[in-house]
Amino acid sequence: MAKLTKNRKISIEKVDSDKSYSLEEASSLVKEITTTKFDSSIDLAIRLGVDPRKANEMVRGVVSLPHGTGKSLKLLALVTPDKEDEAKKAGADLVGLDDYIEKIKKGWVDIDVIVTMPSVMGKLGPLGKVLGPRGLMPNPKTGTVTMDIAKAVSDIKGGKIDFKVDKTGIVHASVGKVSFTADKIKDNANELIKTIVKLKPSSAKGTYIKSISMSSTMSPGIAIDSKFE
Repeated sequence: MAKLTKNRKISIEKVDSDKSYSLEEASSLVKEITTTKFDSSIDLAIRLGVDPRKANEMVRGVVSLPHGTGKSLKLLALVTPDKEDEAKKAGADLVGLDDYIEKIKKGWVDIDVIVTMPSVMGKLGPLGKVLGPRGLMPNPKTGTVTMDIAKAVSDIKGGKIDFKVDKTGIVHASVGKVSFTADKIKDNANELIKTIVKLKPSSAKGTYIKSISMSSTMSPGIAIDSKFE
């Protein structure tokens, strides 16, 4: 068993494992227990009372975080020539079509998100094996397949994220950085949780939000009061 570092031990001691903290308390505490030298991401793990194997209980959506994610995302816009200028002006990092498709076919995935148009999706089908496992395949449900390329690019650059419940029934999402103020962390986390509550499937029975945990990179998890319904 790995020996706990001094900082890790102090962090664990600050978190009461028998307590469910308010979102406000957790947003302050997560800053206190983070000891990394870099600007750690802050993540939420939300366990839902759904069966993701059932299509009518799949929880998936998008949310615009009020204060952004704090991350600098590399965005690729796969668009036809008439849309290239629109994508560039909106802030896309990379813009093009066939050349990038060929690069991706060869395994290139040095990007965080892809935005494209409905007419281009046919070309992306063969890239499923490369993009799918990495969560990079554009999808109309997340707003990454659209004719309004400028809005899609600016929304994502401004803090819009997509989320999806995994096969174990948990939604994992980043809600900011440790350098954020506690209020900004709380606002972002609250916006994500409220959005997930609104997406409760009508077929889901029993407790919907089973548990919520907040943590930063390498920090212990902080249990949050899950009474959001």
